[in-house]
Amino acid sequence: MAARTVAVVLAGGVGERMGAGRPKQLIEVGGRPILAHAVGAFDAHPGVDEVVVVMAAGHLRDAAAIAAPFGKTAAVIEGGDTRTASTVAALRVLDGRPDDVRVLFHDAARPFVDRPVIDRVLAALDEHEAVAVGVPSSDTVVVVDGGVVASMPPRETLTRFQTPQGFRLGTIRKAYELALADPALRATDDCGIVHRYLPDVPIRVVEGSERNLKVTQPLDAVLAEHLATEVTP
Repeated sequence: MAARTVAVVLAGGVGERMGAGRPKQLIEVGGRPILAHAVGAFDAHPGVDEVVVVMAAGHLRDAAAIAAPFGKTAAVIEGGDTRTASTVAALRVLDGRPDDVRVLFHDAARPFVDRPVIDRVLAALDEHEAVAVGVPSSDTVVVVDGGVVASMPPRETLTRFQTPQGFRLGTIRKAYELALADPALRATDDCGIVHRYLPDVPIRVVEGSERNLKVTQPLDAVLAEHLATEVTP
């Protein structure tokens, strides 16, 4: 029997850069909240057994109402002040589950994750403990120190990470146990936690999609609205 798969939709941010006065996950694109698009993608995937939504404090009722129509919604919980704290909150919900459970962590602000991307993550988890989604960088990325260029990594070696990021539960659980014991902990995503605290665990990178954009700035919402007209019936 295949290991159970849980998708965690992380909607704990408040979207200050959007300037909308409410979490960006609640903003509508294509006639539906961004959160509904994200939850719906995992609810519709046959390889996902349940969905956990992690929502910003003060907005649990809104998130629960959005997630309620999706039959795989198992829980809607309050997130933390950081991405790391929100992931930890989700891991607490999964406490006691077997180590071989597959967990996908997805930014709710990415409303257009599609089935092929999720397929690739799940397939890679058959052979790997940690999986990232990425697209090649189309820009030259430089390291700046003191206002001047310090180094210029070859563009062909650079990848822009997206989500979902997938893990065996035992692996991500162990990585966070080590991370939370580190007073100097700083991280922006879950693969970063594994890379730093479990350096012997290879992180497999699978192909993402340019449609899998993250709605962060007001212009992103304009682009998302355009994409929604193409992908929403």
